[in-house]
Amino acid sequence: MTTAGTSHPIPEGKVLSDNEFVAGVADRLAALPNVRAVTLGGSRAAGTHGPDSDWDFALYYRDRFDPADLRAVGWAGEVSELGAWGGVFNGCAWLTIDGRPVDVHYRDLTVVEHEYAEAELGRFRWEPLAFHLAGIPSYLVVGELAGARVLRGSLPRPGFPAAMRAAAPPIWRRQAALTLRYARTAYAPRGRLTETAGALATAAMQTAHAIAAGRGEWVTNEKRLLDRAGLRDIDEIVGGLTDDPAALSRAVDAARDLFTTADAADSGS
Repeated sequence: MTTAGTSHPIPEGKVLSDNEFVAGVADRLAALPNVRAVTLGGSRAAGTHGPDSDWDFALYYRDRFDPADLRAVGWAGEVSELGAWGGVFNGCAWLTIDGRPVDVHYRDLTVVEHEYAEAELGRFRWEPLAFHLAGIPSYLVVGELAGARVLRGSLPRPGFPAAMRAAAPPIWRRQAALTLRYARTAYAPRGRLTETAGALATAAMQTAHAIAAGRGEWVTNEKRLLDRAGLRDIDEIVGGLTDDPAALSRAVDAARDLFTTADAADSGS
């Protein structure tokens, strides 16, 4: 992998085109010590962005990365330490560059390569992650490679492994079933509306992960996951909740029926 290329510094005061902006950021990130590749991901890479969408860059480093080197570039914002976002997701910087909101994710190539090998064998683990109701699977960092635009260096573009397509859906379904069972026995009978609502939302995301994995689709965040999985009808169930224990129990049962029907229909398609 290389990080060489034509330098595109970001000049002060100039209004940059999107291409100039991306090239300038990529060059600055690629020049940081031990960085081997830089990507653009998220909606900007997929072409589904809106005018207010942020820019999701990732830097892939080998052996060691010091966030102080990123801070030294001088971009305004918050730069986390390594591991601040978990063992897989690692770390992230929230920055403003050329007046644009930018996320820079840190990706350890040793970790990514390990999770890639594990995914090929149908193995993954679950991790909590801020802002994600269902947490994330460790294969998320592999899925990022599949949808990202490589700006500097070289990286693989993996397909969804057949072994993972077989292994992941039942694991996600079991998590969803356990979440609903706990809501049905611990929250609903006591009239715990908020707790029940949270459990339904979490189980919906877990079921959506099962559906996506069964299709062989990578998931890198939850933003559009329910829509992708055809589970938007959970809104009606959650929106109609009251603190009546019997009504809450019926809502949990209705959610279970919705998830079962959607999962079965998708598996049979």
